Amino acid sequence: MSDMAEKLSLKLLIDKTGKRLLFAEAGKDFIDLLFSFLALPLGSVIRLLANKSPVDVSISSLYESVENLSETHIRSGLDKISLLDHVTPSLSSCSSRSQPPPLLLYSDTDTKTEATTKWYYYTCGNHGNHCYHSGRQEYVTDVKGTACPSCGSAMESRAEYVAPTTSGGDGKGERSREERGFVRGVVTYMVMDDLEVTPMSTISSIALLTKFNVRDVGALEEKVVKVGVEEVLLLLKASLESKTALTEVFLK
Repeated sequence: MSDMAEKLSLKLLIDKTGKRLLFAEAGKDFIDLLFSFLALPLGSVIRLLANKSPVDVSISSLYESVENLSETHIRSGLDKISLLDHVTPSLSSCSSRSQPPPLLLYSDTDTKTEATTKWYYYTCGNHGNHCYHSGRQEYVTDVKGTACPSCGSAMESRAEYVAPTTSGGDGKGERSREERGFVRGVVTYMVMDDLEVTPMSTISSIALLTKFNVRDVGALEEKVVKVGVEEVLLLLKASLESKTALTEVFLK
């Protein structure tokens, strides 16, 4: 798995006296990354963690069962990839062309970007027939070969998914950074050790210092860390196992 072309930055505020991480300051890109964890199918999570830091839990055995199951046991029109490594097109549309959310578009052998990864839906081959439009409902699927509910034919006519863009009238414009991802980019966000996310303000920072009973401001240290693929995978794993995910990844 190759590294991201450009790593994200994260600023940690550490209490040297108590040897603890108070919180992190993060921008839009890192918050979009964290929020993308919630949209990852379990199958994709298991696959992503398998080679870096195997997850020794029952869901891993379930994943391997599907992986090892012969295609002869799978219903016609379906495939195992929909369970093992299914990422929805709407998720990829949240990414930027220069740097997609790292976990969503990687495979074990290469790095995929929106420029090289296309998402397809499939429609019925009778879609253009005159008879087909005589009051019949039109359908679309993301699994090639699915039987059309209207006529029973295999849905194999490919239609490419097109993400929304900001255009100058020709429909070909690139989406702005603000229009990608989940959150707005004009705000700095505060990320707690347990990955709780809130918009950051001077008042909220002071309130947190009071909450953590920080008496000596001079004992506070700022540390900027870079977040690449390795850190992202560790963070995903820690988010499933620990209430101190940032500490587990960046301070140990």
